[in-house]
Amino acid sequence: MAETTATALPRGFRNAELGWPQLDRIPHPPHRLPFIGDVLGADRRRPLQDSMRFGRLLGPIFRRKYFSREIVFVWGGRLAADLADESRFAKHVGLGVANLRPIAGDGLFTAYNDEPNWQLAHDVLAPGFSREAMAGYHPMMLDVAERLLDRWDTEQAGGRAVNVPGDMTKLTLETIARTGFGHDFGSFERSRPHPFVTAMVGTLTFAQRRNVVPEPLSSLMLRDAARRNEADMAYLNHTVDELVRARRTGDGSGDLLDRMLETAHPETGERLAPGNIRRQVITFLVAGHETTSGALSFALHYLSRHPDIAARAREEVDRVWGDAARPGYEQVARLRYVRRVLDESLRLWPTAPAYAREARHDTVLDGVHPMRRGAWTLVLTPLLHRDPEVWGADAERFDPDRFEAGAVRARLAHTFKPFGTGARACIGRQFALHEATLVLGLLLRRYELRPDPGYRLRVAERLTVIPEGLRLHLDRRAAVAGTPAAVDETPSAPSGARCPVTGRGD
Repeated sequence: MAETTATALPRGFRNAELGWPQLDRIPHPPHRLPFIGDVLGADRRRPLQDSMRFGRLLGPIFRRKYFSREIVFVWGGRLAADLADESRFAKHVGLGVANLRPIAGDGLFTAYNDEPNWQLAHDVLAPGFSREAMAGYHPMMLDVAERLLDRWDTEQAGGRAVNVPGDMTKLTLETIARTGFGHDFGSFERSRPHPFVTAMVGTLTFAQRRNVVPEPLSSLMLRDAARRNEADMAYLNHTVDELVRARRTGDGSGDLLDRMLETAHPETGERLAPGNIRRQVITFLVAGHETTSGALSFALHYLSRHPDIAARAREEVDRVWGDAARPGYEQVARLRYVRRVLDESLRLWPTAPAYAREARHDTVLDGVHPMRRGAWTLVLTPLLHRDPEVWGADAERFDPDRFEAGAVRARLAHTFKPFGTGARACIGRQFALHEATLVLGLLLRRYELRPDPGYRLRVAERLTVIPEGLRLHLDRRAAVAGTPAAVDETPSAPSGARCPVTGRGD
């Protein structure tokens, strides 16, 4: 629930020294210098991977200082499990997330905990991600996926490798635009990314750059970038305003946009204000496609590098879907092993790679580190997902069987967090998981994936992460026909994975 104004915490950056009484007990990088802190040798283009490097060196809790700003980072499994306690900790809106507020405002992802529009929007929109609603989106997801298949068929027939991140971005943008807002960006008919994608990448990149440029210098160093960011935000706002205007003068389709425009809160009768609707649409369009495209891209990279795992996943698709021309909603949920492949990809490279937590009141983290009310920390999810105390000595190895039901039950709760944690975890996680599982199933059924032998995984950062320069070669499989779909009477929650919010089984 939103905090009352009287008890709301101050907004803006809060330095670690204000909230951690025993900060000196937390290690920091060697060779710290006066005034500039730990800046020397830092990688400003890849701050996440730079912090991962120091995390491996310094341990499960550490701190870094950028000029006057000092931040505490966490990645240990026990610490993250403690931070998941909703009675003591809440989402902290800071760093890159706060930098997105000029465009996303009090949208679901960027709202402060004391802003009432978060709870209002959550309650109004949550039914849009129910099982019934998801089944309604499924045919539209298939329509968009078939446009991708047509494109890849053409590339394969021409002997050309496919641009995986580029095409996954087109796929996921069209999917959320079609299912959520009844809009078609025409991405697959374009030789270049849609201007919406270009503007979105610009705003995300600018938000990340603001994290690593000291405040006194940002107005000078980012002057040109700030101008481009203003233009990018203006384009995003204009695009969404046109989309909403078209809906107001046309017929509704019962999608997310209709819910925003027409649905009142079931208890209070409140409705979303026009300005908030714009911010929610931008939030869904950006968050609803950027992270899923990255997840699919990483999964396809790993499948291409592990042909034994790809063969096992492909056998499951052939067995469960049989000769169905268009798999049904329930058939997607039965792809248990394909879902494990996706989960394991999200483990190694969660595409929203960090989340921040703040103390609701004075407390002690893991019984060791005192925190004052309002103190916050940034959880590095890729390192949390590699903690050897949780995932074993081979935590860097790609192994979907880590998400076999028995393995999940045996693992410490709250240590798999690709969608954040708690009440503010991603509202669209089931949408993303269904879409990604469907697409992986369709691609595995149709193609053999061959990597470029010279490619080495490089991870690009823009608040989210995505494989850089990933291209795959395709071999068209012989048609699979006549294989009866498997009869599966078990519940449809895939792979026995814990719920990403509570850490327990769905």
